[in-house]
Amino acid sequence: MSRSTPYQPSLLRLLHGLTALVILLALLSSAWVYLSYDQRLIQLSVPKIPDLIGIHGTFGVGLLLLLPLFALYSFHLGQNRLIGSNTLRRLQQLPRPAGRYALHRLVNTVMLLAATLALITGRMMKEAWLPEGQLNHTWYTLHLWAWVLMALALVCHLVAGFWVGGLSLLRSMLTWQTRDRDTPRQWWQQIQSIWKP
Repeated sequence: MSRSTPYQPSLLRLLHGLTALVILLALLSSAWVYLSYDQRLIQLSVPKIPDLIGIHGTFGVGLLLLLPLFALYSFHLGQNRLIGSNTLRRLQQLPRPAGRYALHRLVNTVMLLAATLALITGRMMKEAWLPEGQLNHTWYTLHLWAWVLMALALVCHLVAGFWVGGLSLLRSMLTWQTRDRDTPRQWWQQIQSIWKP
């Protein structure tokens, strides 16, 4: 990997990649659930899938397992990728690089919060509500809005990432290459550094 190409820590790439995959599958299955049972705002005919709500819930369980790990990484080892004390001030510097980077940090934070909201509201729902046509529950409405926010945040996350670092930054999240001091053998040391003063 050339030195001009941005490098992302391998543990970040693993957690980010797995979390992104589960979120994408959850978003797609949630759209399918919405089109199968709700359709108040968007009406589209989709094939019926047996136990679709259970499939969507499985992705929710996957997110329940991954999101705490990714959030722990993000708030400690990856804290410079999230909103900081100077982020809002630097947003005033758009479109300069400092302002773009601040926007990217803000979008990353919103993405984590939207995923957390979607997870919490999804866990509060009952699987029987939608098949029985019970579409007016507060938790369902909040869950819908959480996924809308998540979808918008995902688009903003990709656009802001491209704006900050172009295709090379987006590609750096997908590479398998690691540096000598950033292999899975060093992950435990990286994690331990969170608790060191």
